[in-house]
Amino acid sequence: MFISKRLLKRTAIGIIGLGTLASLRANEYDFGSIGIVRLGRAAITAFIIGRYYQNKLYSSDLNPNTQEYLDLKSKVHKYGADKLLELCCANKGVYIKVGQHIGALDYLLPPEYVSTMRVLHSSAPQSSFKDVLTVIKEDLKKDPYEIFESINPDPLGAASLAQVHKAVLKNGDIVAVKIQHRSVKTNSYVDIKTMSTLVKLTSLVFPDFKFDWLVDETKKNIPRELDFTQEGKNAEKIQNIFSHYHWLKIPKIYWKISSPRVLTMEFVEGGQVNDLKYIQNNNLNPYEVSSKLGRLYSHMIFIEGFVHSDPHPGNVLVRNKNNEAQIILLDHGLYANLSNEFRWEYSKLWLAILDGNRAAMQTHCANLGVADLYGLLACMVSGRTWNTIMTGVQKTKYNMQEKEEFQKEIPNLLPQISNVLDRVNRQMLLILKTNDLMRCIEYSLNTASRMSGMIEMSKCCIHSVYGEKLKCCTNMWEKWIVSVSKQWTLFKLSLYYIYLGALNFNIKDSANSLIKNEFYTF
Repeated sequence: MFISKRLLKRTAIGIIGLGTLASLRANEYDFGSIGIVRLGRAAITAFIIGRYYQNKLYSSDLNPNTQEYLDLKSKVHKYGADKLLELCCANKGVYIKVGQHIGALDYLLPPEYVSTMRVLHSSAPQSSFKDVLTVIKEDLKKDPYEIFESINPDPLGAASLAQVHKAVLKNGDIVAVKIQHRSVKTNSYVDIKTMSTLVKLTSLVFPDFKFDWLVDETKKNIPRELDFTQEGKNAEKIQNIFSHYHWLKIPKIYWKISSPRVLTMEFVEGGQVNDLKYIQNNNLNPYEVSSKLGRLYSHMIFIEGFVHSDPHPGNVLVRNKNNEAQIILLDHGLYANLSNEFRWEYSKLWLAILDGNRAAMQTHCANLGVADLYGLLACMVSGRTWNTIMTGVQKTKYNMQEKEEFQKEIPNLLPQISNVLDRVNRQMLLILKTNDLMRCIEYSLNTASRMSGMIEMSKCCIHSVYGEKLKCCTNMWEKWIVSVSKQWTLFKLSLYYIYLGALNFNIKDSANSLIKNEFYTF
């Protein structure tokens, strides 16, 4: 949608041939009639959107610097976004997941797309209540009303793979029941095959773009997300890891009435973490919410190596519990398991970015699979421009000018970004997605300029890197030197934090005091 005339024309040519390619190779890929319909629907939608951009925007004689042109571009973006939403709702499954990710990238994509696709975070297309009851009966081998006193036929929310209903057990417990869409497994398999075909065709039309990594990751992740038994185990594991975080809530799993397609868990109420109005109406401080979320995810990535990798706003709730923000983490189907080697390398890369150390960035990017494009990977990891990185991320507050510069440059770098994603260590892919979604939440809460999430992340990087160094020490003297160096690095970081805080906030701000008090709790 954000490409040149020439690229758009080539895209249209490629899409016209897509249906033919699918038909010719239907037997090889075993698409079947459902696959052809879904693939054809995607091809037609892409062609319609592309043609609309060509006819309405790229063929316009308006000066791009005028308000009239900007208004026209916004109108065209809205048309494209509406068509894309229609496609996601029609094809469901993997398409919904793509739409959810688009709805989280408000620091990167035009607001028309973000606002339109954001509805998919909690209001994706629904399965009928009849299908819901059928899945429960098939998996639990009982009539649903032998298990539940009542089940609300209207779902609390619907997502790409499942939907959640509020129910009451025979003993009076109020629960949330997550039920997989009946046809989602079959459709997901077809969608992956469709994606594979699209990628092969795209590679022929656009040799500079490499998307094989996307197919590989989808093939690996979708089966994991479709196993609700594994999701329940992940939920209990993360609860045990962070049991000392009194402000983190993981709903309890009811194992006796759960299965691979049905997950019964404790019902917990809260507002979406990006709902600033809800946060303010419930006397919560957005900076406290942002800080706790940054602390949680930084600890997952840099300390534990076990990362909840789908933190879109529909999966992270917040509520007021005893006059403080409690984070409620839902949907534990997709986790990244990071090796110690990757965790340490990634931590060193972040410290190099924070220090503006070009040589160290190049070294650690090379160790992660990308040497020549180390500057681009550093920008993708941090969400900051290269000028900011070299000036000093810790010293430079994020502002609207930098956001606009970032958005302006991204479309010109799509082939290089594709190259990075194709070559980088596979463990990095889910981390990049997680980073995007976390930044989206900060922007929605208007806390990005405070960079509290970055501060929390920096502390965890330091703990991770120096933890590795301590393991390599052979005597007490070496351990003492490493420990002193670690404390000095943390102290310098605290000075940066105080400097940034003094620039933006009054020292009497209650959230500022809260975060400063929490700074030394590691």
